Amino acid sequence: MATFARINLAGEVINVEVLADSVAPTEQAGIDFLNNLHNVQGSDPYYKQYFIDGTRKNPASIGGEYDPVRDAFIDKKPYTSWTLNETTCRWEAPTPFPGDGKKYEWNEETTSWEEIA
Repeated sequence: MATFARINLAGEVINVEVLADSVAPTEQAGIDFLNNLHNVQGSDPYYKQYFIDGTRKNPASIGGEYDPVRDAFIDKKPYTSWTLNETTCRWEAPTPFPGDGKKYEWNEETTSWEEIA
């Protein structure tokens, strides 16, 4: 199966579609199929494939974005205090997640992880 993100000109992922490998044996074949299926004319929206092997960073998610400079899908920023890790293209909290096996949720007001019951 091949997964494609439909992206608007602002770079926002507006849909994610899955095609059979026989329909999309290459990224371009999948793009051509989707453009024809949805009668896409011009460059808005356009498609990019998410590769399971990690060739293009991170899965595509609706509301996230595709950054052509990084060639990466980036989720929507979850909290104001979080920063983008330029290597992984994932958002990181200013305080590392506790690795003690307990359940936590992020508290943006205190910029810390708080244990939940």
